[in-house]
Amino acid sequence: QRRSLAPSQLAKRKAGDEDEEEEEEDWQPPTSRKRQKAAGETGSGECYRSPFRKPLAQLTNRPHCLDSSQHEAFIRSILSKPFKVPIPNYKGPLGLRSLGVKRAGLRGPLHDPFEEGALVLYEPPVLSAHDQLKIDKDKAPVHVVVDPVLSRVLRPHQREGVKFLWDCVTSRRIPGSHGCIMADEMGLGKTLQCITLMWTLLRQSPDCKPEIEKAVVVSPSSLVRNWYNEVEKWLGGRIQPLAIDGGSKDEIDRKLAGFMNQRGLRVPSPILIISYETFRLHAEVLQKGTVGLVICDEGHRLKNSENQTYQALNSLNTPRRVLISGTPIQNDLLEYFSLVHFVNSGILGTAQEFKRHFEMPILKGRDADASEAERHKGEERLKELISIVNRCLIRRTSDILSKYLPVKIEQVVCCRLTPLQTELYKNFLKQAKPVEELKEGKISVSSLSSITSLKKLCNHPALIYDKCVEEEEGFMGALGLFPSGYSTKSLEPQLSGKMLVLDYILAVTKSTSNDKVVLVSNYTQTLDLFEKLCRNRRYLYVRLDGTMSIKKRAKIVERFNSPSSPEFIFMLSSKAGGCGLNLIGANRLVMFDPDWNPANDEQAMARVWRDGQKKMCYIYRLLSTGTIEEKIFQRQTHKKALSSCVVDEEQDVERHFSLGELKELFTLNETTTSDTHDKIKCRRCVNGHQVRAPPDGSDCTSDLSQWQHCADKRRLQDSVLKAAWDAAVTFTFYHHSHEEQRGIP
Repeated sequence: QRRSLAPSQLAKRKAGDEDEEEEEEDWQPPTSRKRQKAAGETGSGECYRSPFRKPLAQLTNRPHCLDSSQHEAFIRSILSKPFKVPIPNYKGPLGLRSLGVKRAGLRGPLHDPFEEGALVLYEPPVLSAHDQLKIDKDKAPVHVVVDPVLSRVLRPHQREGVKFLWDCVTSRRIPGSHGCIMADEMGLGKTLQCITLMWTLLRQSPDCKPEIEKAVVVSPSSLVRNWYNEVEKWLGGRIQPLAIDGGSKDEIDRKLAGFMNQRGLRVPSPILIISYETFRLHAEVLQKGTVGLVICDEGHRLKNSENQTYQALNSLNTPRRVLISGTPIQNDLLEYFSLVHFVNSGILGTAQEFKRHFEMPILKGRDADASEAERHKGEERLKELISIVNRCLIRRTSDILSKYLPVKIEQVVCCRLTPLQTELYKNFLKQAKPVEELKEGKISVSSLSSITSLKKLCNHPALIYDKCVEEEEGFMGALGLFPSGYSTKSLEPQLSGKMLVLDYILAVTKSTSNDKVVLVSNYTQTLDLFEKLCRNRRYLYVRLDGTMSIKKRAKIVERFNSPSSPEFIFMLSSKAGGCGLNLIGANRLVMFDPDWNPANDEQAMARVWRDGQKKMCYIYRLLSTGTIEEKIFQRQTHKKALSSCVVDEEQDVERHFSLGELKELFTLNETTTSDTHDKIKCRRCVNGHQVRAPPDGSDCTSDLSQWQHCADKRRLQDSVLKAAWDAAVTFTFYHHSHEEQRGIP
């Protein structure tokens, strides 16, 4: 180290150390290069070296340590140093644990149960200090806490649903039973609740290990990709599901075999998503191993315990079963038994025991000729049945959504028939055999085909034109009623009352707003007419029906929902895609024709009023005034008013209709503005106009209690429908989703 030559510093050093003073006196500053050169020339061979300069060590290529044991000890000392977090001012843990080393000490939950907003599914019992000393630390139960990534987005009713599902599948609600029915109405987030359940079971349990290794989701083919997208949406890259929505038989078998052969705590693809049809065809592969959980979406498909799909799923080796259905069946006790028996086998006994203990007493008690004792016994058995089933069934209505979604206005629009439709309708009623058979007291299969013909005629005369050409039963001589030169190649909206109203609705919507529209029909032939209308008006559209592949369905739905997509209309077949699709890109939906099963209509109409919808929604249900369509609608609402049950499919219509009711189907009321409005004897209307309230203060409806309002053109609030009123609209019922909040009378 070089020392200062300042006088003050020299004085200090001289006073402090005499030896150092001597060295300072001997020391001379180095001479310059010129002096060194001169000294060399004079023959002085010595070069001055400062006493403070250390000699340089000679560099060699040989290592200092040649002993291998010393070298190994040196390397171990380097590697044993604890990891230091390279973050300035880091306050967190010091990283004293090595990766892959099991944590020592007490077991703990996967997530913090005391964090704000934590959803705790299981809480271990509180132990006294004495019990804590006695308990085995390696067997102490821990909290089960939903992953905060999911619990932060769950709404209150969804948190309640997840807790209910977990309690059921872990046998905490019904000892020995591990199944349940998730029967929430459409749009309440059943998919998210089930994804949360799966993720929790795959990651944790009170025993501090995963509850299950694998889970299977079985859904309609149109929803396989939707399930895959939902898992990706909510869990991100945390899990990799296996979705099978196509491929050869050998390829599918290979994928399923690989899925079933997965073992261990870290299964690469722990969730299989598969359609009902594919599951049934490849059930043998899936039955060779065990599965921790099976979820059946749109589970009302399993109402018949005799079909192959039910038997294939029932033979799957898994105790935990969840059945999802937004429209649970409560009308037919045997169908109800099939669903409950699938999720919790034996909870209601065998089919024979159920029939003897529940079905027979309940049916006898409901009979009009039942005695007081039989009626009392039937009520007791019904209460007993409900108390058992409600332990494994959770049901919430869509009223909850009113807190989170914009207003929805549902309108039933009665449209008068055109003169051509009226003449064709009356001509059919005169000629059709079912009408004659019903007069004689007979019911035949032809009654159903006649019902279909009348429904198609209500949609548009073009749908029955071929039958008129071939002069089929009921349409003989009807060809002359069509305008001269008529051809089905081009669409003439003015020949159908409903098509005329639809044309007005689409035109006004397109010209006055940027709203998108979903058109729903039960018949692909009607979708063909929609296409012709869109081409004539130059509307951009997409179409989804049974002919479209599963992969393509997911792509067009995603594209249509994008705000930047130019498509104005989404055409949807209620049979092919009415369940589970999210079409929140549109906020107007037209239900062009009614279905015998109210569940089908409810499913289709719920496509736009779902999570993510930002606009006010308008639902238009078009009915032909005074025709069979109004009878179908009355039947729907009557069944829904009696209970929240699901009626049978169209092929079972004769089971629910008496001879007199079937006769009434084949009639036409030309003088009414709404046959439905006449039937309910509305007291809100005076001289055909709606007043603010009935004179006696009572409600307007009986069986139609969910339709709080009826309206003429003066009181109609929807500007689009008001513009279309003069086309063919005769009357409108409407239901406001936020009625009590909006102050509508």
